[in-house]
Formats: sequence, structure tokens, C-alpha cells
Amino acid sequence: MKTRRSNTGSCRAPALSRLGLALCAAGMLVPVVTLHAQQADASAANPKKVTELQGVQVIGSRAKERTAAETPAPVDVIGREQLENAGVTEVGQALQLLEPSFNFSRTFVSDGTDIIRPATLRGLGPDQVLVLVNGKRRHQQALVNVQQTIGRGSAGTDINAIPISAIERIEVLRDGAAAQYGSDAISGVINIVLKKQTDVTYVSSSVGQTYKGDGLVKQASANTGFKLGKDGGYLNLTAEYRDRGETNRAGPDTLRVNPPRVTQHLGDAKAKNTYFWFNGGLPIGHGELYWFGGLSRRTGSSYGFFRSPGDNRTVPALYPDGFLPNIATTVKDASIVAGYRTPISDTWDLDFSIDRGRSTFGFDEKHSVNVSWWYEPDGNGGIYASSPTSANTGTLKLNETVANLDIRGPIDWGIGNDKLDLATGLEWRRDTYAITPGDLVSYAYGRTNDRSIPIYGQTGDIAQPGIQGFPGFSPSEAVNAGRSNWAAYVDAESQVTERLLLGAAGRYEHYSDFGGTTTGKFSARFDASSQFAVRGTLATGFRAPGVQQKYYSQRSTNLNPQGVLTDTLTARQDSSVTRAFGIQPLKQETSRSGSLGFVYTPTNDLTMTLDLFRIDIKNRIIFSSNIVPEVVGTDGQPCTATNSNCPIAAILNPIGVGQVLFFTNAIDTRTTGADLVVQKGVAFDGGSSLDLTAAMNYNKTEVTKRKSESPILSPTQLFDDTQVTLVEQGQPRQHHILQGVYHDGPWDLTLRANYFGSVTGQGFTPGIKQTWGGKWLEDVAVAYRFSPHARVTVGADNVFNTYPDKWNPQTGFPFPQLGFTYGWETLPFGINGGYYYARVDFQF
Repeated sequence: MKTRRSNTGSCRAPALSRLGLALCAAGMLVPVVTLHAQQADASAANPKKVTELQGVQVIGSRAKERTAAETPAPVDVIGREQLENAGVTEVGQALQLLEPSFNFSRTFVSDGTDIIRPATLRGLGPDQVLVLVNGKRRHQQALVNVQQTIGRGSAGTDINAIPISAIERIEVLRDGAAAQYGSDAISGVINIVLKKQTDVTYVSSSVGQTYKGDGLVKQASANTGFKLGKDGGYLNLTAEYRDRGETNRAGPDTLRVNPPRVTQHLGDAKAKNTYFWFNGGLPIGHGELYWFGGLSRRTGSSYGFFRSPGDNRTVPALYPDGFLPNIATTVKDASIVAGYRTPISDTWDLDFSIDRGRSTFGFDEKHSVNVSWWYEPDGNGGIYASSPTSANTGTLKLNETVANLDIRGPIDWGIGNDKLDLATGLEWRRDTYAITPGDLVSYAYGRTNDRSIPIYGQTGDIAQPGIQGFPGFSPSEAVNAGRSNWAAYVDAESQVTERLLLGAAGRYEHYSDFGGTTTGKFSARFDASSQFAVRGTLATGFRAPGVQQKYYSQRSTNLNPQGVLTDTLTARQDSSVTRAFGIQPLKQETSRSGSLGFVYTPTNDLTMTLDLFRIDIKNRIIFSSNIVPEVVGTDGQPCTATNSNCPIAAILNPIGVGQVLFFTNAIDTRTTGADLVVQKGVAFDGGSSLDLTAAMNYNKTEVTKRKSESPILSPTQLFDDTQVTLVEQGQPRQHHILQGVYHDGPWDLTLRANYFGSVTGQGFTPGIKQTWGGKWLEDVAVAYRFSPHARVTVGADNVFNTYPDKWNPQTGFPFPQLGFTYGWETLPFGINGGYYYARVDFQF
């Protein structure tokens, strides 16, 4: 197996100048984190860590003993110490600080998306990156992102359902890999590898809060392991608890209340998390029985849009000053994988596994009211004048079962100077999705839910049904349905010559709902010398419509294009409403991608990689624009009484909604970009060391085509300019990480800088784009190890208290005047400002 020596081993400086050189280098780089990606886990206490992790077999290749340093596609390896020392307590935030191609947008006033935030790779969608755990497919989340946020209309993977304390390393394959791993792997693959150690017990606790004094985070975790039997069996266990306090950066509301006061809640939602994870293996016969998985539970508290005192959605007798609906959520996640791997000959292995995963997302509404319930006529000339102020509003459930049979080994195929490493296998998967209705008061129009009965609110207009904030799912939206698919794949690699590595993969999948699809991939790497290599891939890929996208529907209250709260229908695909519009059933997305990379290692302590990529996606599944009834008919005249000249109104008016949205294959996109990584290590006389890394990501997504099969809706109506802007410019096109880590005896100093490029949105100001400029965020941490068993760390993230640009009060009107000081739909690093923390670690 090839290995690479530690980057801290060759470049030496005189002992007297080491501190000055460290400070100089840190100042030049505005440095960052612990080591990035492909150099994971270097540490002065153990200089072998770079070599060890460079020699770990990773995703991207099924060939035995193919390491991260040798693959034909870029693979980043982020080690345990990096994750734990990043200064954050969530996997999503840690990856955003350590992996420049990863984005973890901070959202608020976005219903359930406040609790499960969208995680993306290379500027694409949350559902276009495949997440694995120990190399096995991880189930997706039940929640669908339906608000105006990054990942709108998608349902990705809840990456924060896995605690950092259970993770040994994270591997990020920055390459399309659907032919190798199946649906969703269009932008890349994230493989989370769990700890399996049995020799040490780790206990950790941390506390931190923002400079403003809110957002208190308390975290405690324990990881331990036990040997099973005498032949290498193991059981590793992790328990973690985290309590994240809420933050609020809303400004005063000068429009809806007098005197002005803060009416919104804009910032992190309150969240409490508990985790229990396990990872085990036991030698049986000639092979190993293995199992892993975990349980997580998260309760959240976020807020909706303020209802002002004079709004028809308010009851003055209950809320004379207006009210802010409170959305309480409960997220439960469970998974277990069990399998058996065994040699079937001297060189061939077999691996059979079954994976079962479940995601449940429950909604409750508090501090609210059902206005139609309150004002409903009581039959005696009055109104009932009563309504619950809280209710269960329903539950989303996703279940996934996967069975895999994989076989791999070498074949002497008589070509070149090496054998052909061949892997082949079968996969069967079953996905189901369910929506459970909420309480009657959460969705009903009055107590009878009879819309023929006129119920008038305080302004004299028809009262809105359901509880305010997040109206409940009704029995008409309830569903419990699913689909199955099976797949077969072949994956081959061979070191054809001493310098040339070639690979190819093919995969066929058949889905019970839309049929079959075939994908392929070719890869190559040419080592021109021991210092310089060229690598590249060409691939086709696909993403099947998620069962969430197929079966989700909801009636809710959202802002319309004019910024007015409106009764809104999310119509289920292939429903009577979508068929009335002529919207066809969902089909798979398809992609073509290519990458070209260069690896340059002039010395043992300096490595540079540059990878260029392009991803073309056809028939991308999107969440449509807000489709609203016509103001003027198709003939230029006012709508007739029967809406014969207003086809949208003719569909929406009978069902009593002001706008409709749905999922459809409506756009083609092209994403191009580049990733540059430079790593430098310096070792000083006396044993101290300095590790420097610069990692830069550039990406650009363009909507190359908008299309519509509807005879009623044009392509620009179906997916308007507002949504094009969100796809093209909602995520930073540049994300750069500079880092410096200085080790000296028991002391560690970490400096980190993240640059988040500019983002643009017009989701709440149609036709007017607002751009939030790029910003540098700097972090610092100092750690002292009292003994081999105890360490304390103090640090600050965003040490200079940087905030996004403020929303322009003229072009952003009325939202800055309502308290939205910094923006809403797209803020990559949030609006919390600076955060300081302390952490203690023990091991025994």
C-alpha cells in the first residue's frame, strides 16, 4: 500500500526563529482550522496521523488498498480531531468550516427548515448529494423544504442526526458517482465513518454563547468501546446531549405596531438534541458479523410571521397587540444496519447487508388561533368566540429499507502489468412516505369544515381556515404510499501500467414508478512522475424523484408575490389540480459530468491539487413558482363570472386558495467550477510544528433552459426569475478556507478564516435583486493539554463579530421596516455574529 509521509517532517527552521515564522505564516494566510481534507488529523503529538489517514481506503474506488492519495477523483478526508476542534457542535457547521465545496445555509422563519437545515455540495441541491454511513446508504429526511430557502422543493439528508462524537472521519468525494453508488450522487458523496475503537473512553463537554449574550449552547458527550471475544470483535457506543438556545437579531417593526417594537424572531431556533449511536463487529466463521446505527431526537421551537392587531388572521380578544405563532417540532431519527462480510476465496470478498432507516418530523403549533373557529356562527345570532391556541398539526414519516449484496476481487485479465480489480453487486430498496393529519382545529374551516358557511373575521373578510402559523395537514392530504427499486452494478479498475490507472463503472436501476435507467462512469489517473499526476472522470448520473416529492401536499399560509399572507396549496404531483394545469408526473433527473484534476507534490511537505468540474443536469425537479390567479383574462378583459378567460382562477377559486405550487421537471442547469487545495507543513527544532492549508472552491450554476408542458403556464410562469436567481446565485459561488495550526508541546493554536462569497435573492422583492456581499469570518482557538488525559480549549468563532450586509431599506421594502435587518432567504453564515466557547476533553 502506498503512503505519504507527514507534511511536518521535512521543512525545518532554526529553533530561535520558530515563533516568528509561525506568526508570519499565520498572518500571511489569515489562517484557519485544523487540517483540511486530504491531510486529515495531523498532530504534533502523533506525526504518523497524516500517513495513517492518507493510507485509509476511501470512497470513490472499490479496489482494495486504493487510498485517498491515489484515486482518480478528488476525495477529501476530514479526521476526528478536525471535527472535534472546529469550535462547533453540529456536523453540518463543522463541514461548512472545513470543506469549501460544502454549504450549510442558516435559515429562519422557514417552518421545519429552521430545524433541519439544507446541506449541499458544489452549489447543487440537498437531494443531489448522497450520504453514506460506513459505506452504506443513509436514509433521507421526511421534511420537504417548501419555503423560500436554499434547497427549495427538496428533501435531503439530516446530516445533524449523527453526533460528531461518534465519527472517526468524514470522506467527501467531489465527483459524480451515480454509476457507483446509485441515485442522488450527482454532486458527490459524503461518507461518514463511525468510531470502532475499544481502548479509550472519551468524555467531552462544552459551553458557548454569542457576543450578544443569547444562543447559549451546552453540549456533553461520551464515547467508549468494548472488546467482544478474543478475535478482534468490538462494540463502540456514543451518547451525546446538546441544548442550543435561540438567537434573535430582528430590528424594530415600524409599520405594523405603534410605538415600534420587535415583533419577529429572526435567528437560530431553540433546539435540544439527544443521541445514542453504536458500531460493532464480531468475527464469526471466516468472516465478520457487523452492525451499526443510532437513535436521535431533536425538539425545536421556531416562529412564523407576525400577525398584526388589525390583520384578519388575528382575534383581538385573544391577542390585542397581535401575535407571533410558535412552531414546535419533534424530529426523531432511527437507523440500523446489519451485515456479514466474508472471504469467498483467497482474494475475493462477499458483503451482504440490510439497512433500515426512519425519519419522523412532527409539528405542533403554539401561541396561535384558528380564526374561523373563533368567529364561526353559533346558530343563535352570535359567534362561538372560542378557539384552542395550540394544536398538533401533523407528522411526516419516511421509511427506507435497503438490501445489498456486494462481491469484489481481482481478475488476471492479461492486460497491462496489474490485475483487474472488479466489484459487482445487487441492491434492492423500498421507500415509503406518510403524512398523518393534525387535530381538527389545526386545519378546519370552522368546526364543520364546511366552506359553504360564510365565516367572517374582524375585518369583514372571509376567515382563513386552520390554525395560524403552520396550518395542519388534513385527511385529504394524508398518505401512506411508497415505491421499490432494484439495481445491478459493475465497477472495475486496473493499474494498466506503472503510471496509468483506468477505471469504469456501469449501473442499471429499475423503479416501480417510472421504469429503468442506466448510468456509466470512466476514470483515469496518469502519474507523470512521483511529483505530478493528472486525473479525470466522465460520468452520467441520475436522481429519482424522492417519495417526499411524489407524495407531499399541504395547505398553508405563505406570502404571495406581493408580500401578502395568502392561503396556499402545495398540490401533490399527479393530482387533480396538477392534471388540470397539464403538469406531467415526475420523472428522474439525468446528468452528465466531467472533471479534470492536477496533483503536484514537489516535496514531502507541500501538496497542491487543482480540480476543474462541470455538471449538466436535465429535467431537474423543482418546486414551482407561486402560481396566482390572473388579474386580467387571456383576452385582455376582466375575468368573467365563470372565469372562462382566466384558466388559473378557474382552477384555484373553487378550492378556495390564493396560490398553488407543485413539483415538476422544469429546468436544465449547468454547474462549472474549480477546487484548489494547497497544503504546507513546517517542523521546527524542538518538536513544534506548523500546518498550513489553503482550500478554495469556485462554482457557478446557470439555468440553461426553462420548460413547461402545461398549456396554461408558460416556462417563465412555471419557474420565474425569482426562482432562477435562487438556483443561480442563492449559494456562494466562492468559498475559501485558510488555516494555520501551530503545535508546541501541550499547546495548540488554531487560526481559521472562511470567505463566503456574495449571494443574491429576490424571493420577497420580485423584480428587485438584493446582493449581500462576500465576507471573511475569522476564528481563533487555544488548547492546553494538562496531561495525556485532559485538555481544555477556549476559542471564538467569527471573532471580529461580522454580520451580513443590511437589507436595503428602499429596495427591500417593507421587510427591513418589519424587522428583517439583514435579509431572509439566503444567508450562508447566518446573522448571529460572534460566538465564544470553552471545551474540556478527558480520556481514560
